[in-house]
Amino acid sequence: MAVDSSDLSGALAVVTGANSGIGLETARGLAAAGAEVVLAVRDEAKGARAESEILRGLPRAAVSVVELDLSELSSVERMTRELLDLGRPIDLLVNNAGVMAVPRRVTTSDGFELQFGTNHLGHFALTGRLLPLLRAAGQARVVTVSSLAHRIGRIAFDNLQSERSYGPNRAYGASKLANLLFAKQLQRLSTRNGWGIRSVAAHPGSTRTNLHSSGPSLGRESRREDFVGRLKRLPWLAQSAARGALPSLFAATSPDAAPGGYYGPGGPLEMTGSPALARVSRLGRDEQLAARLWQVSEQLTRLHFPVEEQAEQSS
Repeated sequence: MAVDSSDLSGALAVVTGANSGIGLETARGLAAAGAEVVLAVRDEAKGARAESEILRGLPRAAVSVVELDLSELSSVERMTRELLDLGRPIDLLVNNAGVMAVPRRVTTSDGFELQFGTNHLGHFALTGRLLPLLRAAGQARVVTVSSLAHRIGRIAFDNLQSERSYGPNRAYGASKLANLLFAKQLQRLSTRNGWGIRSVAAHPGSTRTNLHSSGPSLGRESRREDFVGRLKRLPWLAQSAARGALPSLFAATSPDAAPGGYYGPGGPLEMTGSPALARVSRLGRDEQLAARLWQVSEQLTRLHFPVEEQAEQSS
């Protein structure tokens, strides 16, 4: 499967976590295709550096930066209000940002476990608040970045915020499983309610980014990596961020990206290679689990996606 190189001129794309890694490369790829790209980042200074980097290679690109801290629902609300006030339809939303393997249990300002609150609930609220602009685009796409780690993830509703027990990788796996369940449930609801949105999931495989140092250091500048991060320095075990972004770009642009599909690298163990269909775990295919997680996520974020009257009447 190849990334579609069609002209995206006139399209508006929002990419979270676009200041580095696969987020930056995804934003760069969309800008190269002609889209106007909004870099939604927690640190505006880093976002400005990313903007400058993109413009050095693509001087005619249309790129801007907005502040977004997905670990704070109030920040999500502020950022989305800015875009809603502008009123411009959003053609592409790439839910890419994330934190990984935080060494000890940390909670967000809203009381959520940091990885679940940032990776899943922050993007859940972001997508819900931007839904009017996505629907206004007519054929918008929402790409949500999951991970190979979703296969070790479990959704324990009686320990959703890891109050009783916490493991860095276990919590990360749960958040990435939640990302995949969200992407698939969003497509089911879009189809059922006539939202006109194509929801697609992707994962970058084994990719060399700063995620393995920023997670353990809680986002501080650090040269220290976890064990997996050090392994990824070996060229045969990992690929560049530019290659890791290809599944996200495929999901965002290709006409062959199926609604509700999941794509990742097509090489051995889905660690490296060109975009291909990715394997979904048994839990990732569980529609009842996805529906329950959606309901709980609405309650936790106090944000309810609209249900069309015609869908209610036909159910």
